[in-house]
Amino acid sequence: MDEGEGFVKKGGEGEGASISKNKAKKDAKKAEKAERAAQRQQTRSAASSAGASESDETDPLSSNYGDIPLEDIQSKSVTGRTWTDVGELSVEMKDKRVLIRGVVQAIRPMSKKIAFLVVRQNMSTVQCVLVVSKDIISTQMVRFATSLSKESIVDVEGVISVPDPKDPIKGTTQPVEIHVRKIYCVNRNMSNLPINIEDASRSETEFKEAEKSGKQLVRVGQDTSLNYRVLDLRTLTNQAIFRILSQVVNEFRRFLLSKNFVEIFTPKVIAGSSEGGAEVFKLDYKGQPACLAQSPQLHKQMAVCAGFGRVFEVGPVFRAENSYTHRHLCEFVGLDVEMEIKEHYHEVCDIVAELFVSIFNHLNENCSKELEAINRQYPFEPLKYLLPDGNVLRLTYDEGIEMLTEAGVVIEPKGDLNTEAEKKLGKLVSDKYNTDFYILTRYPLTTRPFYTMPCYDNKDYSNSFDVFLRGEEIISGAQRIHHPDMLIQHAKERGIDVKTISTYIDSFRYRPPPHGGFGAGLERVVMLFCGLNNIRKCSLFPRDPQRLTP
Repeated sequence: MDEGEGFVKKGGEGEGASISKNKAKKDAKKAEKAERAAQRQQTRSAASSAGASESDETDPLSSNYGDIPLEDIQSKSVTGRTWTDVGELSVEMKDKRVLIRGVVQAIRPMSKKIAFLVVRQNMSTVQCVLVVSKDIISTQMVRFATSLSKESIVDVEGVISVPDPKDPIKGTTQPVEIHVRKIYCVNRNMSNLPINIEDASRSETEFKEAEKSGKQLVRVGQDTSLNYRVLDLRTLTNQAIFRILSQVVNEFRRFLLSKNFVEIFTPKVIAGSSEGGAEVFKLDYKGQPACLAQSPQLHKQMAVCAGFGRVFEVGPVFRAENSYTHRHLCEFVGLDVEMEIKEHYHEVCDIVAELFVSIFNHLNENCSKELEAINRQYPFEPLKYLLPDGNVLRLTYDEGIEMLTEAGVVIEPKGDLNTEAEKKLGKLVSDKYNTDFYILTRYPLTTRPFYTMPCYDNKDYSNSFDVFLRGEEIISGAQRIHHPDMLIQHAKERGIDVKTISTYIDSFRYRPPPHGGFGAGLERVVMLFCGLNNIRKCSLFPRDPQRLTP
């Protein structure tokens, strides 16, 4: 019950009625004030969303800006307009009228009559300028532009202007600016950004300089970046990293196709382990036990048995191991090769050396823009990958162990190299041979999978090899056992249930040619080529023991 109602007497004009009237007046004033506030808020919202605080009648230029109605971007019509990519804007286009579409990365209002926007498209950014002038840009249009939220999609139409060489544009990739004539919002970002693109793009150099001057900068941690990966991927560095990955795959395919390899596509759901051991993702396959393939190993060998001669595959690989390191993932992109060999497994090493030198050359010659973008945020030294004679360095496992022993590193007899030993050997090799890329051959048999061919002269060793980049392993390969009885024996010795790989073993009963191959992880190759500190930077949406989303 309202407080005033207790004092009002029916039909009377007493004290209670006076109090009630006063309260009613106060309430009316409050209501009127609240209504005016609501109207002001509605006006501000309209200005923010529609880009105008005045009606179309008071701004004759209102058709040159505003939000594009949803129905107009539902494939309603084709206008025939031509958009220019931001990355194509150059000084040669001076005075040319262009139309671009991009993301609002930064907004700098200078006054009611001047504003600057930085618009980003992929790896390219350009400065757009709005200056109030008669019959071109109104104050309402400037207000609309500055009301846009960061990461909104806009169409900008304007004229290319080239600044004085003595006062170049800083902070954008393109050396020109656009003097805006029209600007429309295609899709307005209505969410508060959990991470700022500028913060996610900061280099360690910036943090060190800020620390010296006492300035505080926001550091976006790796987990936060990965939690909001869609935003994180918008940084120029990440755009560059994943273009590098694309180029590695393209050159991988191009080179192998030129060497008469055939691309194949093997199943990723298999009946049993493809590498041995229990670290597989198990699943139910229509009532049958199955698992995700740890590699295409068995099936790419079967393809060679089937007469394809030389095959390769680019596809997902699944490892259920609990590795929480900087270089392991539970799912990665495998670059796999298998081929007939005529006399020696070094024929496979020859392909490896030529293939990866071709990939490295391709990146250095064709991806300078991407490499520069990565280097700005994560500085790295260019990769050294050839000896003075133009060849790739090859050492035996024993030669590598000897170098480590001389340096005081103790290695278990005929044991595999751990991460620390790999890095130490990489440093020793780099100092002695001036290369970051080398092949280590003739590994102990116990360190290799069950299908690896033993050495002819010493059964404790194998016809196998690993390839290293900046002191870390990127490739593992070998000659394969192609005799079924030997395969069965080695599988049993490793505790593998032969029944789960019976079709694989049976394929060797038809007497295939001697063959070998190798596998590499795409993300690890790019991580090490670019000198990055964590493989998750090179995985679009990483899957590790703790991360299944986004």
